[in-house]
Order: sequence, then structure tokens, then C-alpha cells
Amino acid sequence: MNANKSVRQILVWLLGFLLVAGIYNSFRGVESQKDIPYSQFKAKLKSGEVRKVVVSPEMIKGEMIENGQTVNFRTIPLSDSNLVKDMEEGKVGDFSGVTDKSWITSLLLNIGWILIFVFIWWFIFFRQAQMGGKQAMSFGKSRARQQDLKKQKVTFKDVAGCDETKEELKDLVDYLKNPKKYKTLGGTLPKGVLLYGPPGAGKTLLARAVAGEAGVDFFTSSGSEFVEMFVGVGASRVRDLFERAKKNAPAIIFIDELDAVGRSRFAGIGGGHDEREQTLNQLLVELDGFESKENIILMAATNRPDVLDPALLRPGRFDRRINVPAPDIKGRLEILQVHAKKIKIDPAVDLNIVAQRTPGFVGSDLANIVNESAIIAAKKDKAQVDFSDIEESIEKMIAGPQRRTRVISEKERKIVAYHESGHALVAKIIDGCDPVHKVSIIPRGPALGYTLQMPKEDRYLTSKKEILSRLSVLLAGRAAEEVTFGEITTGAHDDLSRATGYAQKMVLEYGMSEKIGPLSLKKDESEVFLGRDIVRQPTYSNETAKNIDEEVKRIINDAYFKAKNVLIENKTSLDKIAGLLMQKETVDGNEIDVILKESGAAA
Repeated sequence: MNANKSVRQILVWLLGFLLVAGIYNSFRGVESQKDIPYSQFKAKLKSGEVRKVVVSPEMIKGEMIENGQTVNFRTIPLSDSNLVKDMEEGKVGDFSGVTDKSWITSLLLNIGWILIFVFIWWFIFFRQAQMGGKQAMSFGKSRARQQDLKKQKVTFKDVAGCDETKEELKDLVDYLKNPKKYKTLGGTLPKGVLLYGPPGAGKTLLARAVAGEAGVDFFTSSGSEFVEMFVGVGASRVRDLFERAKKNAPAIIFIDELDAVGRSRFAGIGGGHDEREQTLNQLLVELDGFESKENIILMAATNRPDVLDPALLRPGRFDRRINVPAPDIKGRLEILQVHAKKIKIDPAVDLNIVAQRTPGFVGSDLANIVNESAIIAAKKDKAQVDFSDIEESIEKMIAGPQRRTRVISEKERKIVAYHESGHALVAKIIDGCDPVHKVSIIPRGPALGYTLQMPKEDRYLTSKKEILSRLSVLLAGRAAEEVTFGEITTGAHDDLSRATGYAQKMVLEYGMSEKIGPLSLKKDESEVFLGRDIVRQPTYSNETAKNIDEEVKRIINDAYFKAKNVLIENKTSLDKIAGLLMQKETVDGNEIDVILKESGAAA
């Protein structure tokens, strides 16, 4: 079919080329002709200046001599019985006549080329316009893709690190497979399931696994695909998507990034008449129109459940809201094992250690670490990926790629060494800090150096003491510069920003300020639209705002002075760590422990 279509297109274009070439040759063959009156023609005949004449009922054409040059001429004939005699007397060397053409022949000769051109134009462009019309008619059709489960079947075995979430989804699979078992007891299928969690946690993969386990049709779309600049297109696509699912029931509809279309209504200056809100309204109507006998489930994923419209989240629409959290150490190990099967990895690599060193990493982060380690090993022409490659990929993920070619003066290099040594020394001495794994003055990303701390275990609660210790570690770099050089640099700008953020959260969110008390004064950021930001009123007085500023400043200053005092008391250890950093560029935690033991550092 495609071959025949290609042959037709080639023939059409060839015909068009020949037509254009014929028209060009016909116009090129027509030489310029000078229009003269019949009286001048007769005068030229008498003077013997006419060389050639062609007589037709409509026109007399020929050649004549003018100013020593041959000129083509034409003139309209008049009733003249002496024309042949005058041509003989004028010694015209070549004269002839043309028979009268019928009006049909004249018509075809005059407009034939035009008709052929119009035909080719219609054949080429009109058919394209018809196809464009079909596309225009399908503009309101859903762009959701129906997954071929036979080619890309994903099951729960392919999903690692979220056992509790899989357990919650297994009953949906059982319902789709055995609906009679639940309907006998009067149970109905949930209409909607909302998966929420951090980006990269595996929400989309879980939705595909549900469809693969149940063996039903799976329609996937993104929230942004519904909304267009044309009014009504989004609502039309929602209707079309649900109609397609009903025709293929039982089925699962999956909408990724639901917050693109499901944000709270009436939040902006434009009111409730924008295209996004019409699309959301249609989605709400379709969810209400579900019947349990249709065996259709709407699944959606978002990492911003706080901005969704309350009407979406009520029972009867999204009946179930399932959290897909970042995996714990057991989950990270399972995810690493899945991805490690895809690369050639040294059997001596202990993935348990890798899982311990990646707290807070989600599935996509771990997949990227494994892939980056394979790339690093390939650059070094290794046969297998070893632990050093994986460790390098982790540091690249956290701090960015190494920039050894960056030229740093010896003075700045020394400042960076003392800055990082300050972080490491304070983290080693004061209580409540994560263990120091490595310190380096090799530039990575935007940083000139970094101190890598690795927690021993996953933690879900943080005490006030731990936050204060973290603040002291962050500010220790600036304190080390002041203690050693008597001046400060701009190298601590990121540390100051993070420390200020921690202190503000302690006061505004965690209720860890005795002066402010156990209050939550955090600004409501669930609505990010300009309209509500304009009318939002502050939730506390100016006096309270002043007290908040004073408390944040006090917490920062106390942590800074604590770090500074630790560095002053252990100045010898600070100098040794900085000297070793200047020499080796990278120092691990065990080497710092040896220095502290030899120096008898005060705890």
C-alpha cells in the first residue's frame, strides 16, 4: 500500500515537472513582437523592408528590417484584396497563410495549460488539505497511548523497593481479575487511585505493573496533553479518552502529572473561565459518571498533592490515595539489585554498603548511579564495574562532576582546605552529627570542595539537638576561615543559605523556639497562583515577625560561636587536617580519626 502511494506521488511530481518545463519552453519560444498599425505595414511593403509574412484571419505576423536590424512585427488585418499583389511587388521572400481554427481548438490552445495546471494543483494540494481537515477534526481527540501489554508487559516483579504500596495495589488487580467475588458481597470497584510521592519514586512504573498484572488495556496520558490554547479542546479530549476506555473495558486510565490539569479552581486573577478549569470540570464529571459494572479504574500520579482541587480528592472520585515514598535501606538494596543485573559488576561489590550510603535516594537516582558507574568504568577501559566506580558515581550525583582542570591559586586552595577541614573537624567532635565519610578540595560542580557525611541508618525524625549540631557543622567552614586567616570569604554563601533555612524552619514550623513557642507560622504555599497571593494576609503581627527575626539570628549566632570555640580549642588538629588535604586533596574519615587521636582532640 505504501509502495503504491509512493509511486503515485512520484508520477504526480514528474507530471508537474514536465508541465512546468513545457510552459517554460513555450514562453521561451515566443519572441518579442512589435505591434504596428496596418498603414505602417503597407508602407514597409512598398519600401521593400518586409522579409517574411504569415497571414491569418486574426493577425498578420512577420519579419521586417528596421534600422538595419530584423524585427518581428504583428498587425491586425483589414479587408485588403491587393495584399498578395503588394507583397509580390515588395519582394517579400516568404509569405504564407494559416487556416482558420475552430473555436474549440482555440479555446483548448488558450486554456489547456491552465486546465492541466489546475488539475495537478488539485491532486497535490487539495488532497493534503483533506488530510489536514481530518487532523483538524481530530484535534479534540485524546492523545492517550494504548500500551501493548504483550510487548511491554510490566509486573510487580519488575518493581522493587515499595512492598507496602504493591500490597495496596494488589487488591485492585484482584478486583479486575475476579469482579464477581467482590460484587457478591456488595463491594464496588474504586473509581480513582492517586499515587503521590517524590519524583522518580516509581509511580508510573507501579501503574504499568497494575495493568500488566491484571492483563487489561492500559491508556496512558500526561496532564499537560489535555490543555491547549483553544477553548474546549481539553474537555473534548477527556471525553474521548473515557469513551475509548469504556469501549475496551476492563481498562485502566493513567494520567501522569495530574497537577498540570487538577489544580484548585478559582485561584487566579482570570477566575473560573480558563481552559484548564473546563478540563478539570469535565474530568470531575467523567469520574462521577463511572459505574462499577464498567470495570474502569482511573489512576493518576503527582508529586504535588497539596495543590489538587478538593473535589478531585473526595471519596467517590479518587477513593484511594497511596503514598509512594522514597525507599528505605531494604528497598534501595532491592532496587540496586534489579539495576545491577543490567551491567557487568564485580562480584566483590557489596550493594548493602551502596544502599547504606544513599539515604533519601529514589529509584531513578539509584538507576542513574548504576548507569553512571558503568560509564565511568568504560572510560577507564575496565572489564567490570568495581566499588570505586560506584562511589565516584554517588559523589557525582551528590556534588557534581570533578573539575580537576580548574586552576586555583595556592592561596585560595589553602583557604578551601581550611574551610573543608573546619566542617569535618566540628562534625567529628560535637555530638548529633552524621559520620564524616570523605573530605576533598577537588572542585565538583559549582563547589571548590566538599565534605561528605553519610548517616548510619535511615531516620524519619530529627531532634532539636541534631539540627543545632547540623547548623554548627554548616557554619564551621566560615569559622575556620576567621580563626585561621582573620578574615572571611564568599566561599560560605551556600552554607549560610542552608543554615538560615534550617533556623527559620525551627522557629516557624517545628516550634523549637522558646521565645516564639510551639506555634506553626509557616506561610501557606499550597496555592501558587498570583490571584490568591495578592489577597493573602499575614498570619502573624509585626511584633511576632520581629521576634522571629531575632530568634533566627540568635540560633545562627549560637551555632556559629559553638563551632568557632571547637576550632579554637582544636587548632592543632585543624592545621593537620588542612595540611593533609593540601597534600592528598582527598582525605577519608578514618584518616581524620587518626589525626584526632594523635592530637588528643577535645570532645
